[in-house]
Amino acid sequence: MGGCIGFDGRTVSAETGEAYRKAAVEKKGTLWMQGDLTEAFWTDRPKMPCAPFFILSEQYSGKSTADKLADIRNEMKEAGADVHLLSSLCDIAWILNVRGNDITHVPVVLSYLAVTMRECIWFLREEMITKEQRAYLEENHVATRPYEAIDAYIASLNAGAVLYDGETLNMKLAASIPKGVQVILGHNPSEWQKAIKNPVETEHIKRAHIKDGVAFTKFMYWLKTRIASEEITEISASDYLLKRRQEQEHFLDVSFDTICAYGEHAAMMHYAASKETDARLKPEGFLLVDSGGHYLEGTTDITRTLALGAVTQEMKRHFTAVVRGNLNLASAKFLQGVKGTQLDVLARKPIWDLGLDYRCGTGHGVGYLLNVHEGPNAFRYKQREGAEDLTVLKEGMVTTDEPGIYLEGAYGIRIENELLCQKAEETEYGQFLCFETITYAPIDLDAVDASELTEREKMQLNAYHQKVYKMLAPFLTEEEAEWLKGYTREL
Repeated sequence: MGGCIGFDGRTVSAETGEAYRKAAVEKKGTLWMQGDLTEAFWTDRPKMPCAPFFILSEQYSGKSTADKLADIRNEMKEAGADVHLLSSLCDIAWILNVRGNDITHVPVVLSYLAVTMRECIWFLREEMITKEQRAYLEENHVATRPYEAIDAYIASLNAGAVLYDGETLNMKLAASIPKGVQVILGHNPSEWQKAIKNPVETEHIKRAHIKDGVAFTKFMYWLKTRIASEEITEISASDYLLKRRQEQEHFLDVSFDTICAYGEHAAMMHYAASKETDARLKPEGFLLVDSGGHYLEGTTDITRTLALGAVTQEMKRHFTAVVRGNLNLASAKFLQGVKGTQLDVLARKPIWDLGLDYRCGTGHGVGYLLNVHEGPNAFRYKQREGAEDLTVLKEGMVTTDEPGIYLEGAYGIRIENELLCQKAEETEYGQFLCFETITYAPIDLDAVDASELTEREKMQLNAYHQKVYKMLAPFLTEEEAEWLKGYTREL
């Protein structure tokens, strides 16, 4: 018995830190979280990022910072909170309509935010703020303080009740809240608000997907027509795709490191090619490419598995099952109030029928020029133990649809589109919802066994491909458009 659990309180969430505290008490031990022990010997540690940020205009955000703060304060009032503390960087960026570059491929600013009924205080590296940005912040009644000042602010907090999310606020800050201040644990109000995209955001997101679809289709055309005659590797293929994205207007960055996985590498869901593992592509087998981009118009996430040449009948059968699962989920119609956990089975059914499965969720929310993985919406059938299921699907949510089959030592298959939740008809039974597929890129018909598809599934795939051709052909060369016509042909 006894002992001590030690950690840097800035790097552990309040929820996890509280679990450690209870464990220490149970074992009659102690908790130490006062600092970073690595500082004593990590002498060449990189400095904290302090990259410039920019204002995301209302033309793209669709909602002013003032209106977002008003909505948050309304929820604070309902919860009985005087102060709301945030350390979730995507929430802060969304509320303030700012985007930064402090984290690789996640356009956020390292900072904290405190919202009261009268004030909004942003704790950040103030030296990066330009004159124009200062004017914008003042116009929206956002004050700034140095990043390190958050500790003193919370320690001297004079409030009746403070609201924070225990999964995102760190333990050090939570533990420094003065005794006597009531703590209200709950999800950040902005978590739901940013998950439900407004009409301006949804229209821009569709435009982003057209750009991304053009880039990916040019890549697919190049790969299909060059694989037999040129030396192409996983890394060089990924580099070519990046160049095609960089050609698109308002492209800012990739939304995550591209997964370009050939053959058995694709059985590892999050494979990353390196100089040591960079496989040469051959005119045979499957190549899985999971990639995405950040544009002013939004964030994209798309996966396609491409047949580079001959594939076996079993590979076609597995590929077609994944396509069927993707189509099944995309065509769902359901009553308002349904959760992602209740729809996940639609994507898995054709795969389960083969006695197979994939060991992950089917889909995740996508941020607007933010984290490519955003909550609370998701498709999954397993719920984390003790976790509250917040995946009720609402109009305006964007969620990925990405079933797959992964056979260790052989190959991996994944087809991923993004789905926009929208209203269908309203009847005596209530309001129905459905999905619009907003990812536009061909699904490789070279790997589809049409005999495995039902007539309804053929109609769905044909309709999808007609839309892909209509959306993308105007932005392609004559040769590319003619090629696309063949890869979106009717089955």
